[in-house]
Amino acid sequence: MNLLIIEDEGPIADFLRRGLSAEGYFVTRAEDGETGLELHALHGFDLILLDVMLPGISGYEVCARLRAGGDRTPVLMLTAMGGVDERVQGLRIGADDYLSKPFAFDELLARLEALSRRTRTTGDGAMQEVLVCGEIEYRPSARQVTVNGLAITLTRRERNVLHLFLTKRDSLVSRERLLNSVWGVNEDPQVNVVDVHIARLRKKLGPAGRRLRTVRGEGYILGCAEPAQITPGGS
Repeated sequence: MNLLIIEDEGPIADFLRRGLSAEGYFVTRAEDGETGLELHALHGFDLILLDVMLPGISGYEVCARLRAGGDRTPVLMLTAMGGVDERVQGLRIGADDYLSKPFAFDELLARLEALSRRTRTTGDGAMQEVLVCGEIEYRPSARQVTVNGLAITLTRRERNVLHLFLTKRDSLVSRERLLNSVWGVNEDPQVNVVDVHIARLRKKLGPAGRRLRTVRGEGYILGCAEPAQITPGGS
């Protein structure tokens, strides 16, 4: 299960990342609310662990924006303020649960597990988002990619790269944008990591991979006009 932690305090975020990763969660961290919203829009996490006191916009504002946009991803809010008024405010703007700091890790796990069960059991019946480019289709909520109706297996990184291209279809995406969006500021990837993932993604997409063109010295474009073809200056 993919979990997003929006927490600006490094020691707390590191503690949560290590503990939750050991429990089988795929954890991504954002240090502020704006970054958290951008990452969620790009990757579509299953659960969000959200601190209230953040630089820039607060956790309350993050939650309010999610719900205003129709996003129903379960949100567990964390705060050092344990008053009733704070808890009520969080719940009224759409948070699913609330946990005051300091907290026992076992209690956090239990609350996350409860939210996960509730989501699987009650689902709201909303239509699944489908991102399409010619013969390529991607359903982020199911993490399912098909080409001409046949499912293909991508790694998490490859899906994230494809997701970014599908949201920026027919537009130039620079190597720097890929590094920042997919690998993030907390990682130090090798210089050629983008080229390696692009090559693997093209290969797995088969003939449809020709839609993913290289613009030398600038970046890449996923061309979604029919038919898929190689254009001069690209590969």
